[in-house]
Amino acid sequence: MAILAVVASIALATPAHAATNPYQRGPAPTQASVTAETGPFTVASVTIPSGSGQGFNDGTIYFPTDTSQGTFGAVVIMPGFVAPQAEIAWYGPRLASQGFVVMTLDSNALWDFPTDRSTQQLAALTYLTTQSPVKSEIDPNRTAVMGWSMGGGGTLESAASNPSLKAAIALAPWDIINVSSQITVPTMIFGADGDTIAPVDTFALPAYNGLTNDHDKAFIELRGADHFTFASPNTTIAEYSIVWLKRFIDNDTRYDQFLCPTPNDPNTVAFENTCPL
Repeated sequence: MAILAVVASIALATPAHAATNPYQRGPAPTQASVTAETGPFTVASVTIPSGSGQGFNDGTIYFPTDTSQGTFGAVVIMPGFVAPQAEIAWYGPRLASQGFVVMTLDSNALWDFPTDRSTQQLAALTYLTTQSPVKSEIDPNRTAVMGWSMGGGGTLESAASNPSLKAAIALAPWDIINVSSQITVPTMIFGADGDTIAPVDTFALPAYNGLTNDHDKAFIELRGADHFTFASPNTTIAEYSIVWLKRFIDNDTRYDQFLCPTPNDPNTVAFENTCPL
């Protein structure tokens, strides 16, 4: 009887969601936790020199140092046209501290167009999960892509060609083609109301409206922002990126509260989404 009592007490102390979701990482989220500059995980980084793997340039991997909860999902982030890795570097530690392995990249050439950036992004993802110094910390079945500007366009192309991805986030995407109808990966698209380089009505919104075969999708237009808002730390971008990745890489339904009902966020001009299935 004493043993049964101990087992029962353990069962009551263990959250039901944790018992049914082996991918959940970190404590229960709050508004403060998803907007914090640093999440619950301590982060380390390693520089990946050019030539370390095939098909991509150099990069930096940011990863949680605590592996006691198991492996993590992985995200590869691609910068935009003539933009160095430095302009997307802030996403690395911010996302990794929430429980992801994150690799930020330099493109092979600063002027590479979205299709080339997609190819490089996917090559880096293969390296990250199969050859990188932290491959043992990664669940190769839980991966995502993210990118800004032409890197955002490349991200949408990556999602279109790889339905096994768990999530995609396109930041002010720019591309001469719209591949959205081919995407089934849960996809979040950001735009900015003052963007004259990738105007929302020309790029982000048509991309979102084209996600006709995507059950899980979101569109966020930032208020008082422009194309280069995405190149510096921004709480609103970070908040919803974290929520999206947590919900779909980690299958963590604790984050549904930040998506449904659709937020009435004063930092956005528009926010459209489908509630996660």
